[in-house]
Amino acid sequence: MATVEYRNISKSFGKVNVISDLSLSIAEGDFTVLLGPSGCGKTTLLRITAGLEAVTGGDLFIDDKRVNEVPPRDRDIAMVFQNYALYPTMKVFKNIGFSLEVAKLPKDEIKRKVEEVAAVLNLTEYLDRYPKELSGGQRQRVAMGRTMVRDAKVFLFDEPLSNLDAKLRAHMRVEIRQLHDRLKATTIYVTHDQIEAMSMADKIVLMHNGDVVQVGTPVELYDFPETKYVADFIGSPSMNFVEGEVVDDGDGLAFHSGHIHVKIGQRSEAKPGQKVVCGIRPTDVEVVESGAITGELMIIETMGADVQLHVSIEGHDFIAVVPRGATLNAGQEIHFNVESEKLHIFDSQTERRIS
Repeated sequence: MATVEYRNISKSFGKVNVISDLSLSIAEGDFTVLLGPSGCGKTTLLRITAGLEAVTGGDLFIDDKRVNEVPPRDRDIAMVFQNYALYPTMKVFKNIGFSLEVAKLPKDEIKRKVEEVAAVLNLTEYLDRYPKELSGGQRQRVAMGRTMVRDAKVFLFDEPLSNLDAKLRAHMRVEIRQLHDRLKATTIYVTHDQIEAMSMADKIVLMHNGDVVQVGTPVELYDFPETKYVADFIGSPSMNFVEGEVVDDGDGLAFHSGHIHVKIGQRSEAKPGQKVVCGIRPTDVEVVESGAITGELMIIETMGADVQLHVSIEGHDFIAVVPRGATLNAGQEIHFNVESEKLHIFDSQTERRIS
């Protein structure tokens, strides 16, 4: 296990700046997810960690040792690529143990290590097969086995599940997290899928345009997004946003905008007359007979135990997720309530959270 620290890292490809003055510390043994949309710099940062890309500026430390000029093979890092990168002419046994052969370990030790890893990943019966004879999930486990067998200080995963179907992705999320809990190794995992990040991470690093916009546990990013961007990116379905202003209605502060008039929590630092954006998660509303939010029900989507409601409020789409069971019909007027503590209030200019 090892700590990883990025100090004022920047990376440019010609005139294109991909990462700007990024500083971040990853604790020993943490499962850290680099999350963000395509092009935000997360894979570039992972490749810098592995030594596959050189930094334009700043310093990278692994276990308090500056490694800017250290070649990839000497960083004691293992990486799982998006496309698995298996050797097609080698059987599973040799794919897993190839790095040990290169390191010239004794054959009996290689055999022991490969068989141990294969047992952990349920690959024992496939050791004599070629990659082309395996399913996508099995190939991914082989790629993980090749990484595990090295006993590296840091494990890097570059969107390893993006080529799998939804059901297999869910299964592999559990396997990778269980693997981390077993090995206790420092892990850095890149994904654009916020469900992967929320379900697997000890800590999420949310990136945007080469910058870190928020670092925290999944619960912290979900419950206390520091900016509107974070609030919009985390959560499925996405948070609803309504522009309006803060008013004092004689019974304390409230957010007001047309057909929405919702009380604001007492601890808010919002001021009467302040222009704000109010964020409301679809799962935080409750259907009532007469409430603080009024709109026209347009579409009802059945999602199993829940239904997803698309409501038109002054021409804007508002999404609510509620338990199945209520008698609802498209075209009817519908009312919601939301607890004041569940509101997310952002300054309309800076888009930063008003605590």
